[in-house]
Amino acid sequence: MANYLRMSKDVIKKADVLLEVLDARFPDETRNNAIERDIIRAKKPFIIVLNKSDLVSRDSLEKTKSRLSKIAPTVFVSSKDMSGTTILRHKILETANIKGREILVGSLGYPNTGKSSVINAVTGRHRAGTSSISGYTKGVQLVNAGSRIKFIDAPGVIPFGENDEHIQGLLSVRDATHLKDPIGVAMTIIKKICTENKTVLESLYHITIAEHDSYEVLELIGRQSNFLKKKAEVDEARAAVKVINDWQKGLLMV
Repeated sequence: MANYLRMSKDVIKKADVLLEVLDARFPDETRNNAIERDIIRAKKPFIIVLNKSDLVSRDSLEKTKSRLSKIAPTVFVSSKDMSGTTILRHKILETANIKGREILVGSLGYPNTGKSSVINAVTGRHRAGTSSISGYTKGVQLVNAGSRIKFIDAPGVIPFGENDEHIQGLLSVRDATHLKDPIGVAMTIIKKICTENKTVLESLYHITIAEHDSYEVLELIGRQSNFLKKKAEVDEARAAVKVINDWQKGLLMV
């Protein structure tokens, strides 16, 4: 942990402009206030990148962008379908405002927000090492993106005291088999989706949601999926694993 923080401070020191890569589904949960303060103290410009935008509705993206743009220039991209990468490239050149030499761009954020994937999407080829496994980027890498842009790809930053496995489940840092409370994580996912767009759950699981009680919705999903125990009781654990897996596979959009 301390090594990650030292590395991040070094990236901030060396970079001309920083990218804070967030998960578009959970922009507030994946912001790192400590890192943002370090960037501001160093008087370095930074851009907020809302990655995985293909998993979020356009309306939700625009609202989030409008809110976060008050903090820093904000761009939403999808490293999956390559959308927004040209805008990000132009925003980097504009924000850095450096002429006559290469622009060093630092890439920071939580594990699994897709920092290396964003770099690959901007460069248009597979240059930064990527993996679906959290923490794959073990050390700092320099990645030439062309047009005077060179990325500094660094490991994800987990702030001190970060031990909330609900957030780790939401961000796919841990899969369902490595969660101590999969039911709680599933209920957190259900609550968020019900708040923003419950029809997503209704459509995928063929259920009708009258109220937003996340436990009752979990039971509905379990019963509809025929996850039953003796005496026709719903197996909440199996239902929870299904919800978490569907979420982490991108089948549940907010």
